[in-house]
Amino acid sequence: MLFVNGGWDGHEPFATASRFAALVELEGLSTLQADSTRVLADLDAADAPRLIVPNWTMGSLSEAEERGLLAAVRGGAGLAGWHGGMGDAFRANPAYQFAVGGQWVEHPGGIVDFDVQVTGVDHPITRGLSGFHVRSEQYYLHVDPGNLVLATTRVSHPEYPWVEGTVMPVAWTRHYGAGRVAYCSLGHVNEDFDEPNTRELVLRGLLWAARADAALAGRVATP
Repeated sequence: MLFVNGGWDGHEPFATASRFAALVELEGLSTLQADSTRVLADLDAADAPRLIVPNWTMGSLSEAEERGLLAAVRGGAGLAGWHGGMGDAFRANPAYQFAVGGQWVEHPGGIVDFDVQVTGVDHPITRGLSGFHVRSEQYYLHVDPGNLVLATTRVSHPEYPWVEGTVMPVAWTRHYGAGRVAYCSLGHVNEDFDEPNTRELVLRGLLWAARADAALAGRVATP
């Protein structure tokens, strides 16, 4: 499992990567950490990591880096992550955004209180989870209608009346070629993952995209 960490420091990419690397290692998966996107250009689609975690808010990919990443995912590597590290990464690379299935465009009101609803879709990432409350950035995203949406939130802020009541996806899955893709918009800073539902939603997404089905089944069975 390859974490690619960097970009805007405000999302605490190294602290969040360390947290989730430790959690997936407890599930029996090995991890690697990279602090440069150059590693993506060297990916071998035939021998890629089982999961690539982009954790790089903003920035851009070179042609070779984008080609290496997308070829690996099309060939069967998983792609998964959270918040701006995946959903606002590489703004100048729409082909990457197509693989992700969405792109951040706003967080109305900045840090706000909001509720997350689980859609009821029967999926290992959300099985056994129910709605919960968080205080963080509530992401407004442009989203691919082909995504399988697993959790949503309702947008409400007086400074943005034109989007009042919009039901916005929070977590989804999709496929890109042979690769599994999982995204969760929660987790502005590392402390946000102290909230157990937020942490579990992201962790299960990583395990699902990595095809770590036995480890995921164990998480689902845990109360």
